Amino acid sequence: MQGADRPDRKKLHHDVPHWIEDGSLFFVTVNCSERGTDQLTLPAVAEGLLDAARFYHDQRKWHITLWLLMPDHVHALLSFSRQVVMEDLFKSWKRYTARQFGIVWQDGFFDHRLRDGHEENAKHHYIRQNPVRKGLCASPEEWPHQWRCSREGLLIRG
Repeated sequence: MQGADRPDRKKLHHDVPHWIEDGSLFFVTVNCSERGTDQLTLPAVAEGLLDAARFYHDQRKWHITLWLLMPDHVHALLSFSRQVVMEDLFKSWKRYTARQFGIVWQDGFFDHRLRDGHEENAKHHYIRQNPVRKGLCASPEEWPHQWRCSREGLLIRG
């Protein structure tokens, strides 16, 4: 969505380059078209979005390290196979969730490959603290709208 108050945006390429190691971790943000409105953390919608994310995880389309819903955006730490075209994967996921839950997503998404453990720890902390910084809960453990991968590789809520 572009208008007088928004500059033209460059099209980002989201495919995983051939030289990137399989399983590299990416920080991903997906925004609703209308910011500032709670579309994603309404109970039935949040449950469905988390289930859809877990379905893609279980189908090995992506591997969730952390997936957290905010009222108008999603933050995730994900890894993908090099054979996956991230753009196609997110288009499919957004199309499904838009149809199922009436969410209007912004075109595209933001991704950044995390290059080392320091970046991973910083992004993990940033994501988990997001609902606390916004005054939605007192501690990251209280936020119900998230999946995290346990040390054993299992997805756990909260």
